[in-house]
Amino acid sequence: MGTKKNKKQKREDYRAAMKQDDVLTMPRKKFYRQRAHANPFSDHQLVYPPHPDQMDWSTLYPAYVAQEEPQPEAAPSTTEQIPEQDLSAPVKPKKLTQDVEVADIGCGFGGLLIALAPIMPQTLVLGLEIRVSVTQFVEDRIKVLRRQNEETKAYQNVSVLRANTMKFLPNFFRQGQLSKIFICFPDPHFKARKHKQRIVSTTLNSEYAYAVRPGGIVYTITDVPDLHGWMVQHFEAHPMFERVGLEEQEGDPCVEVMRNATEEGKKVERNKGEKFVALFRRLEDPVF
Repeated sequence: MGTKKNKKQKREDYRAAMKQDDVLTMPRKKFYRQRAHANPFSDHQLVYPPHPDQMDWSTLYPAYVAQEEPQPEAAPSTTEQIPEQDLSAPVKPKKLTQDVEVADIGCGFGGLLIALAPIMPQTLVLGLEIRVSVTQFVEDRIKVLRRQNEETKAYQNVSVLRANTMKFLPNFFRQGQLSKIFICFPDPHFKARKHKQRIVSTTLNSEYAYAVRPGGIVYTITDVPDLHGWMVQHFEAHPMFERVGLEEQEGDPCVEVMRNATEEGKKVERNKGEKFVALFRRLEDPVF
């Protein structure tokens, strides 16, 4: 018990030290280890906005916070009593100069996020991860990269958020807000009774169709042939998606990044495994 407690204390001490503003060394994964997968149907005590307009992005993208114009104060009337402030009213979040447009669902240790930052420098990219320790690792990783690149302002356009996208994706994104969604090496949930936990399904694809604008792309990659077939089947069966052709797929620079930048992708490469890629375009909304 003493050894286990000592390891836990070491992890806590290390993470506390990483929160200091002057840290310039990259976080080490061994202090952020967690189970490879989490049950998306469990109660994870997550905090999420009731509506996308109430989401405060300012702490995630501080370099993109819009400057608010000062409002002139009205002179109080001499005859009317000044109304008391309604403290129960929701606090209006700070606005950004632009919206988040790209989401990496189940971003893991953030390899894709970090790789996308320089090739999409004018786009806000968000990683969504359900595991606490892994989210903390990515957050610390981005903070260090921002400090290391203060002069160039690199990596200000990427961030991470702990969230369960199977439950709360529409709470964060408005209809048609996203141009790209990445689903990289998701949990295959091999057992048939666990298929309902797969991140691609008829119901979830409708939520992706809601969040992705017409012409936007959903990127998928896995090293599991059965899961690849499942994702292709479900997206092709959905009326709001069509599969992107092979020539266009291979000409997309994001595909090469997706193949080689993620930790899982590198692991598959080391094991000389095969990677299965499929892209799906969001179709135009039907006209009635």
